[in-house]
Amino acid sequence: MVELLKGYYTRYSDKWGNFSCGYLIHPPALESDNYYIWLNRDKPVRAYTLSGSFTQQYFLHDNKENVNETNAALAYTIYMDAEKRTMYCTHAEVDEYVVFCSSEDNVREQMAADTENCVHLSLLARGGETGTRSGLNWGQRNKRNRNEAYIPLPSHIAKSGFFPLDKQHFLVVTDDHHTLQLRVEQQNDKAITTPDSNALLGEYFRNRLGLSNGAYVRKDDLLAYGRTDVTFYKIDEEQYYMDFSVEEK
Repeated sequence: MVELLKGYYTRYSDKWGNFSCGYLIHPPALESDNYYIWLNRDKPVRAYTLSGSFTQQYFLHDNKENVNETNAALAYTIYMDAEKRTMYCTHAEVDEYVVFCSSEDNVREQMAADTENCVHLSLLARGGETGTRSGLNWGQRNKRNRNEAYIPLPSHIAKSGFFPLDKQHFLVVTDDHHTLQLRVEQQNDKAITTPDSNALLGEYFRNRLGLSNGAYVRKDDLLAYGRTDVTFYKIDEEQYYMDFSVEEK
């Protein structure tokens, strides 16, 4: 795999550049370490080889022993040669060259069998009702977007290491084929939110519950839907599967 990064890595920066991805579809395969190349107006200025994967977890920890600076011009030549044999992930014919696993391929069954690698999070407050100004109703206050919401995260689960902390983002695929970027926030890591906008999570759940945007979510709405909790399955350190499905009646 060859990665091209334009710019510099900044932890938790809100100023991200464009990212593109291509699949290597013609041989030979690349069996060396990953290349990370910095450009200045398309001129290679610095390059490194890393044996680790291209993930937040890898970059946010001390892995100096696995980082080696290499010749930038040579690394860029390797990249350019490989790029000629790739296809962008958005290409109309990419599925003819790359095999993709459908989310329908027994994902839920496989996840459900892994009971040790999942958590169930209640959408209700401690009193057994939805929070009046917390949880799914976080935005039900003056001058706030009424869709704003978070999933309550109990302290013992936050401390268990199941979810990444320190405001690290993680990707969630839902049972209804949506993708959400989430992170743990607030004091004592008590909330799971959508960092791009707190309203995105509220919009998602209101849509699942059949409610209008900004509507107050009641316990009865959850009971009518068929469940008052949501289940997270951990795929790896940065990817999760979120199940809010109900059995068809």
